[in-house]
Amino acid sequence: MAAIEVYDTTLRDGAQAEGISYSVQDKLAIAVALDDLGVAYIEGGWPNPTHEVDIEFFRRARELDLRTAKLAAFGSTRRADLAPADDAQLCTLVETGTPVVTIFGKTWRLHVQKVLRCSPGENLQMIHSSVAFLKSFGREVVYDAEHFFDAFYEKEDRAADYALATLAAALSGGADRLVLCDTNGGRMPAEIKSAVAEVVRMIPGVTIGIHTHDDAGCGVANALVAVEAGATHVQGTVNGYGERCGNANLCQIVPNLMLKMGHAAIAPERLGRLTAVSRLVSELANQPHNDRQGYVGASAFAHKGGTHIDAMHKTPQAYEHVAAERVGNQRRILVSDQSGATALAWKLERLYPQLDKRNPKVRHLLKQLKDLEAAGYQFEAAEASFELMAKRALGDFRPHFELVNYRVRLDRVTTEDTVHEATLKIRVDGRERHTVAEGDGPVDALNLALRKALVEFYPTVEDLRLIDFKVRVLDTKSATAAQVRVLIQTRCDGHEYGTVGVSTDIINASWEALCDSIEYGLWRLESDLAAAAP
Repeated sequence: MAAIEVYDTTLRDGAQAEGISYSVQDKLAIAVALDDLGVAYIEGGWPNPTHEVDIEFFRRARELDLRTAKLAAFGSTRRADLAPADDAQLCTLVETGTPVVTIFGKTWRLHVQKVLRCSPGENLQMIHSSVAFLKSFGREVVYDAEHFFDAFYEKEDRAADYALATLAAALSGGADRLVLCDTNGGRMPAEIKSAVAEVVRMIPGVTIGIHTHDDAGCGVANALVAVEAGATHVQGTVNGYGERCGNANLCQIVPNLMLKMGHAAIAPERLGRLTAVSRLVSELANQPHNDRQGYVGASAFAHKGGTHIDAMHKTPQAYEHVAAERVGNQRRILVSDQSGATALAWKLERLYPQLDKRNPKVRHLLKQLKDLEAAGYQFEAAEASFELMAKRALGDFRPHFELVNYRVRLDRVTTEDTVHEATLKIRVDGRERHTVAEGDGPVDALNLALRKALVEFYPTVEDLRLIDFKVRVLDTKSATAAQVRVLIQTRCDGHEYGTVGVSTDIINASWEALCDSIEYGLWRLESDLAAAAP
């Protein structure tokens, strides 16, 4: 079977989904996770003056040590009235310094005439010259043929010929990959398969890719049949995030390619990281994880019916099409006290590989994990909180401070401005410190008051930087009484980590995540210092 290139566009096309807005820190964390998963390409965004986050991402991404994936910047062909060297967005793509540049061009004459408002011949020149310009800088160029299938099946005379001519224009400019896009997401699998097969036949020896959307619910199916027809480059997003109904979901495409169709997509030993990456992306996207998502959903290997459970005890293949562990998930028996650990339990073995699982403390910790998961905790983007919890349960934890009490007050100064003040009392080695601080919000005030109290005892607390703060309402039906989950990202000595808190009180949830952030950072700094000691 063929080796399939996996091209991830979670950070660009996925970011265009309704309700999703990544910070620079989010994008960097996701890029590292995708590289660790083993995708071939990571499309980082569209760097133009209106996308400041993307510009900053590409600037900081130069510091990433990507070992598997190539980073791609995304843009479009040049404007009709400009030479490539005078087109600001093409020049910006070059300036990102990414080894790969992906540009899209118009394939459908409807778009050429009514959107670009230029002649079909001018559009072909725009495609050719834009690709050639990027190739002159030594970049690998991926050409996305936007609306290819709509153009190919257009009933207008010779529409398919023009669609193929746009591919030829990109190829003559030096394009390394030609990607056929079902941009509107409305084509059926039979149409996709037939068109891809025709392109593969007419343009032999060239890597043909597929980019599908899910507007008709066929995004994954269309990507898979394209591979059957000869495509060897597949684009999609983690969890299927994307504009309108989303993009083809890589969390289904990748395991289907590998486990069902026999293709090589990512390293087999990395497939077990898929569920963790899926949940990390949903957490950082501030979206509820889809429990019923194939392969990676919490319910994907959950069993409740008595007949099913009885059969599962006899042979797992009875009601599971693949082993859950192959994609990093776990089986759950919903009605049994012997349901085992949740999908978080595997982390314990990574932290303490020599730990005896029969230890009563381990069983207690696994029960605690299940209870916390049921209460709304998620640790995929909060590894630091998990590590601290494990240390507490196993007796391997010494707190740096104890809370005596805190109070947060809000004063309205004007009709537009408010002042948040936090009063905090903590105890360190029997000594109490009482501090007050003002902040831009209640959490900021608490953070400043806590640091002010700790700096005398732990000067390195000033090395901890809170870089992101997210709040998720877990049960919207409960309105103002709903539980919330708070996720805090912190940077410490070049390392970034997440902590989590859950409560019906947003301040309490924030305090929990904040305390873990400080505790973990101090513990990590002390561990690094001890390791560096002669």
